[in-house]
Amino acid sequence: MGKHAPCKSNRDVVESLYASLARGDAAAVTALLAADVDWWFHGPRRCQHMRRLLTGESAGAAAFRFAPARVAEVGGVSGEGGWVVAEGWAGEHDYWVHAWCLRDGVITSFREYFNTSVTVRELSLPATKDMVWAVWESQSPSPKARSMPGLVLAI
Repeated sequence: MGKHAPCKSNRDVVESLYASLARGDAAAVTALLAADVDWWFHGPRRCQHMRRLLTGESAGAAAFRFAPARVAEVGGVSGEGGWVVAEGWAGEHDYWVHAWCLRDGVITSFREYFNTSVTVRELSLPATKDMVWAVWESQSPSPKARSMPGLVLAI
């Protein structure tokens, strides 16, 4: 696990992960993850789709397909350490945000938010009156009759 080429940007690594998952290439997925990847989830238990994919629990079943609508690198130095945030939608009721932490081109930590609006705040940036403190915000399509909980992820 975690033997990834260091020349790719963190965003490239995460996009490779999604492409490998779409192809069902377990060996490629494993190569992008640290052996002791840290995972955290917020949302309904039934929506732990990425955990099922990464652990092989969804093998043979109709797996949830993650197709990110937006992928952005936030915080840290590309290739050395930092975060990549991705979001996507599956139908009208399933909105997801993934936050991937990488070190030396390997995914070491993962946060999954389902049907939750997320704002990312980089704590290493100084707080000033004229600075917008969010480095990334969800662009979730919130239907008028539905509200979503919101969280701040501090990186």
